[in-house]
Amino acid sequence: MPNRTPFYSFHQEHHAKLVDYAGWEMPLHYGSIIDEHHNVRTGAGIFDVSHMGRVKFSGRHARRFIEHVFTRRVTDMKAKSCRYGFVCNEAGGVLDDVIVYRFDDHFLMVCNAANREKLLAHFQSLVGEMSVKIEDQTESTGMVALQGPRVMEMIGKFSSEVPTLKRYAFTTKNLLILKLVISRTGYTGEDGVEVILPAKMTGMAIKLLLRDSGDLQVKPAGLGCRDSLRLEAGMPLYGHELTESIDPISAGLNFGVTLDKDKTEEGQPEIPRFIGQDALEKIAAEGPTRKLVGLKLEGRRTPRQHMNVMHGDQAVGEVTSGCLSPTLGYPIAMAYVDNAQAAVGTNLTIDFGKQTVAAEIVPLPFYKHS
Repeated sequence: MPNRTPFYSFHQEHHAKLVDYAGWEMPLHYGSIIDEHHNVRTGAGIFDVSHMGRVKFSGRHARRFIEHVFTRRVTDMKAKSCRYGFVCNEAGGVLDDVIVYRFDDHFLMVCNAANREKLLAHFQSLVGEMSVKIEDQTESTGMVALQGPRVMEMIGKFSSEVPTLKRYAFTTKNLLILKLVISRTGYTGEDGVEVILPAKMTGMAIKLLLRDSGDLQVKPAGLGCRDSLRLEAGMPLYGHELTESIDPISAGLNFGVTLDKDKTEEGQPEIPRFIGQDALEKIAAEGPTRKLVGLKLEGRRTPRQHMNVMHGDQAVGEVTSGCLSPTLGYPIAMAYVDNAQAAVGTNLTIDFGKQTVAAEIVPLPFYKHS
């Protein structure tokens, strides 16, 4: 039986279509994926993301441990800041893409639900003699994402500080008896926040948020529109654009890798090389053989993962994700394509089996909020 998040009763009350996702019973939609998508683009949507893993690292060697497993430098992070990056294997393939939060005395890593158990086992195998405590806080906490251009209007009713947060910063707030961690992060291409809170208090929190939202059109949104929103925003999904055999350089996510992170000036703390650093340095120096590109398709057919991308009669790539974009009104896809055919403006086709559909490489992201 799938796990249930602390918001399960909320999903039932709002007539969610529930599906098994990475071992969790999650809302696919609350009536219409398209309506929920448009509401996030124009108003504000509230997502249950409690299935995401939340792992705390504390102890004398917590910083050093994170430096060893995470592709970005954390030593220079200020408290109440976040960084997006990767946990890689020795070959540079991605075990998961994660966000690391730095607190005064510990770190928190938010990871994908499907990879939580894998990462926990991986981390425990690396502890050795280091003094680091690893705590899985996934089931003792809940997590909700508020996304959309009107989110800050709603948040401003509870806090004057949160709307002033920079991207990838967070704060801790007390709301009545609730202790919240609120970060200016998200996975939709819109402005917004993600909130971590005690699992037992989630019902109270979501009722307060919706009760005081007024005319701001804050509505629940499910996994269906979360996928179409992130795809329009050109954001990767683990198992599609990222896998253990795909590296972040090929995915065009170089910003999430600090290849010189172990180079420090005199007097600064020593930083170990991260797992996969040797391989990623080589890939960066030689250049990847394939690139992740955006595709705009003709017609209305929706491309699916693993469909071949063709140049003439030659397969030159593979679709990783696709949808009929609710915002743009035409089919879009992301795909890995051989370097020789990966330039913006290149005309290709997608193999649908009995027919092919014309596609053009376009810049990513497909959509960017104003």
